[in-house]
Amino acid sequence: MKLNFADLIVYEDDDYILINKPPYVASLDERTPDKSGVSILRMAKAYSDDAQLAHRLDKETSGILAIAKHPEAYRHLAMQFEHREVVKRYHAITNGVHNFEGISVYLPIAPVRDGTSVKIDREKGKVAETIFDTLRAYRINTLVECKPITGRMHQIRVHLQCLKAPIVSDPTYGGKPVYLSQIKRDFNLKSDTEEQPLIQRVALHAHSLTFAKLNGDEMTTEAPYPKDFSALVKQLEKNL
Repeated sequence: MKLNFADLIVYEDDDYILINKPPYVASLDERTPDKSGVSILRMAKAYSDDAQLAHRLDKETSGILAIAKHPEAYRHLAMQFEHREVVKRYHAITNGVHNFEGISVYLPIAPVRDGTSVKIDREKGKVAETIFDTLRAYRINTLVECKPITGRMHQIRVHLQCLKAPIVSDPTYGGKPVYLSQIKRDFNLKSDTEEQPLIQRVALHAHSLTFAKLNGDEMTTEAPYPKDFSALVKQLEKNL
């Protein structure tokens, strides 16, 4: 399916474009690009010549992503990220039922040797903090709002693992898939068919971003759930 960058835009002005990044699309060009060679940065530059990503999302993660249209806008937003003035809110569906009320996980993170994942490292890790709140508890899962104060790689994922609430379909950090047969009481699988998980990727979505525009006005932009995340939430709601 060919992506149309304009269709991803949820907000645009003279300085910034905010998009709802689909899952499975890399933010930046990858070292080993897939056949499509599509990245958000490449699409953004085709749309607006001087476009620069102000931050990034993991390839599997969907949601709100801010793009600056010129160098001044980029510097303005980059400084806010550096000073931790940008408010990022993610929604995650976790394994298990959890009641988090402003739970802060303050544990340092270091990359593991191959650089594809991270671990908690109290000696050599960099400071990392995330605040968690339960939005909705289901039968065997929980919809959690995650507010990263710092911006380390895989921070939300490893911090939720520390809370024994790994994200659904995140095997790197102990997350298990969710099947309809686990949540639906009268589920019957057709014979000779293998049941598929309700979501095929890490169930994490960047829901909103709050920052100050160049004129000082604060703005919050939200990204609706993509189809796969929305379908999972609907099934969880239906089978409480």
